[in-house]
Amino acid sequence: MGTVHANASKSAMQRACAAALVAKGTTFIHNPGRSNDDKAALDIISNLGAEVTITENHTICVSSKGVNPVSPAIHCGESGLSIRMFTPIAALAGVPVKITGEGSLASRPMDFFDEVLPLLGVEISSNQGHLPMVVKGPLYPAEIKVDGSLSSQFLTGLLMAYAAADAQNVSLQVTDLKSKPYIDLTLQLMQEFGLPVPENRNYESFYFPSKSAKEPENNVRHYTVEGDWSGAAFLLVAGAIAGGEVHVNGIFHNSRQADKKIVDALLSAGAHIHVGDDFVSIRRSNLVGFNFDATDCPDLFPPLVALAAMCKGPTTIHGLKRLKHKESDRGETLKEEFDKLNIEVMLDGDIMTVMGTGRIKVMNHKLNSHHDHRIAMAVGVAALCADFEVEIRNADAVNKSYPEFWQHLSILGANVGDL
Repeated sequence: MGTVHANASKSAMQRACAAALVAKGTTFIHNPGRSNDDKAALDIISNLGAEVTITENHTICVSSKGVNPVSPAIHCGESGLSIRMFTPIAALAGVPVKITGEGSLASRPMDFFDEVLPLLGVEISSNQGHLPMVVKGPLYPAEIKVDGSLSSQFLTGLLMAYAAADAQNVSLQVTDLKSKPYIDLTLQLMQEFGLPVPENRNYESFYFPSKSAKEPENNVRHYTVEGDWSGAAFLLVAGAIAGGEVHVNGIFHNSRQADKKIVDALLSAGAHIHVGDDFVSIRRSNLVGFNFDATDCPDLFPPLVALAAMCKGPTTIHGLKRLKHKESDRGETLKEEFDKLNIEVMLDGDIMTVMGTGRIKVMNHKLNSHHDHRIAMAVGVAALCADFEVEIRNADAVNKSYPEFWQHLSILGANVGDL
């Protein structure tokens, strides 16, 4: 196979854009992401008042005086993180801001904004809980309770908005929080950007004390975006199932990213894997079915299904309910596409069961990404083991998060045709 350097984490990149906006001063973002979601985040902070420039070495410079919209609207593309994180931040402004999106984002429920933001003094109107929305602040931090069962991304936006609004002696109460590692990432990044960091009280409340030491404004900071475990997961699965040895650089063992748990899944399946401080190498081995809880890392479902397909015996993956409102209904789309590869996928409540056969026998060589980047990558990796040439429709969906994916898969030895 071969060696690749992991693409930049869009989870870290988009949070860095938000933090650079609200922390004020000048931020240099090194190793920036280039996905469509990353571009959407940069466009959003530009419209909310930040000055964004790109240096000769591709470093991004963000100069900000806080949230001061220069446009009446922000467009989130198809980014679920952007819509959930930047809506509370846009609500810091004392002027109306229209929030729009496209693709699957237009159909995702946003009614939690209608319920929560008015409690913070924010005026909001939406399309019956869907886009487009209009928010008008300013947002005032208050003691409220939010439901964390759908997504942690809204909480990320609230935490940053509270910090920017100088919240003092106030708590955000949270019930049934999912994806806790992503909140760890948010808190770590807030600290690096000099924002007031709340006390994390067992993920049930986040308390901003009465005296928050803020970093002086107009300061200069540097932030390097780490490699993306979400994207690297597909490459590691490719190494585990397709032969040869795959070496992925730029992913850190001490990362707060939830999707580094792919290593646990690979070990459970019996993969030959070596984890270094900033790399992972893996090679093919005899794989067996495994049991894995992906509740806190639902983006791992697609690579896990590709892995499970090549394991002998059943694999059970918990957390299925987290997949309903992604770029597609991922449980259903994974079932539909892997059925074409003669792999049975069963959905039952919160559990997905994959009946692995240890081989991919193509029943229908025309697969479809359903315009979902992670579905495109999952079937692309599985197709490496197919006994017939496979066509993947709408394969350019990977541009949402990992535009280099097909190039990287080619470096690892895959025969990738034109998109």
